[in-house]
Amino acid sequence: MPPPLPSPTPARVSPTRELLVIAAPTVLTMVSYPLKQFIDAWMVGRLGPEFLAGQGNGAVAAFLPISFFLGLFTVVNTWVAQHLGAGRPERGAAYAWNTLWLCLFGWLMMAAAAGLVAPLFGALRHDAVIENAEITYGRLLLLGSFFPIAARGLSHYFYGVHRPTPVMVATIVGNIVNLALDWLLIFGHLGFPELGIAGAAYATIIGGMVEFSIEFAVFLSPAYHRAFGTRSNRRLSLDRVREIWRLGWPGAVAWVNELTCWAVFMTILVGFFGPEHNAAGWIAMRYMQLSFMPAVGMSIAVTAVVGRCVGAGDRAAAAVRAWAGVRLAMIYMGVFAVLFIVFREPMVRFFAHGAYTPEEQARVVAIGVRLMILAAVFQLFDAIAIVMAGALRGAGDTVWPGLVGAVLSWVFIVGAGWLLMTLTPGLESLGPWLGAAGYIIAMGIAMPLRFLIGPWRRITLVRPASGEKPATPAEPSGDPQWPARAD
Repeated sequence: MPPPLPSPTPARVSPTRELLVIAAPTVLTMVSYPLKQFIDAWMVGRLGPEFLAGQGNGAVAAFLPISFFLGLFTVVNTWVAQHLGAGRPERGAAYAWNTLWLCLFGWLMMAAAAGLVAPLFGALRHDAVIENAEITYGRLLLLGSFFPIAARGLSHYFYGVHRPTPVMVATIVGNIVNLALDWLLIFGHLGFPELGIAGAAYATIIGGMVEFSIEFAVFLSPAYHRAFGTRSNRRLSLDRVREIWRLGWPGAVAWVNELTCWAVFMTILVGFFGPEHNAAGWIAMRYMQLSFMPAVGMSIAVTAVVGRCVGAGDRAAAAVRAWAGVRLAMIYMGVFAVLFIVFREPMVRFFAHGAYTPEEQARVVAIGVRLMILAAVFQLFDAIAIVMAGALRGAGDTVWPGLVGAVLSWVFIVGAGWLLMTLTPGLESLGPWLGAAGYIIAMGIAMPLRFLIGPWRRITLVRPASGEKPATPAEPSGDPQWPARAD
């Protein structure tokens, strides 16, 4: 049976320790995703730079529609955590079931969108090898998208009830299956067919099936049903769908907008300068994912903890835990900033192998090391933006952050990137990358300012079971170095 429920606002446990206990499995989960993508890209990169670029571009095209649902489902964590804090954890199961219903509807949309992949990339007039890889990878990911989005959606239920370990186990097992199938299907080892980039896509789909199956089995287990009533409320509920939509649509819009901007950025702005620039850009992206995905894990944990505290009526404790999460993320991403500078050349050269000619390898390395230095510059801003967005989401403040993020992504990633590409062609792809850096820095300023201004303190989604706000704990915060205002 799952361990006993945590108290809504533990007064004697330091916020940092509390966050680490909840965040550790979540961070490991988030680390496993970029590690899987990292190794996956390394294997595909052995086919040549055109295939590495095609895989990256195809993945972005597939995740454009998928990202809408991934962004929408982040608020399942908020609703479940706030009901947990309010003393009604059994109400969270309805949000998980309605998430799965929405996943089914979403998959039907993804399958229809698969027919648009070929004309999309055909219009971009990329190199023929890149175009074929883009179409193959993107189309297959869309056709097999139900299981990845269902697994991510259900994971937010586990985060909301502060049980991240099943998600960690499911993700790691699914990723191991994915990577094993990569080796078998990309290169045709042990008698398996040699499918190239299509093999990488099939491996991703099957790994997602394994991940979802493990999560769903735990969700339906007798222990979780006894603790949280997970086998109840299975029918589609328009009320729960409306609640998910009411909080989640800004995040869905923000995810789609940001990924659209990154797709334009990588396929058009960076792709304009040729396959070496595109390949170097995706190499930098892989390392950036290793850096920011654990911060995303911390953000998810902060959403759960802040949501629980707000649901219990203790907003002072919520603020302290938000800033504790920012500290931890900044430390982690600060270390990566140093690594990006000190080891930039061997990190880029690790990918530039296999079918690369010596000239291609030298060119990709030269471009990549400049991008690694630039990535180091905005690491701390990224840490702040990611965790503060999670804190605002946990408190139910989703509209302003979502819309501001959407606007800033178009202004900087696309707008400034295009201007720099046009006005400073001598910078080559570094010009658009400077625009993207401006976006991350702007978000790193906007999100904490929103949190400090404090409209989230006046948002009430659920109330404690008693209907009264509990008294503030004797030791709710106490770290004078970080802002924490009581109501």
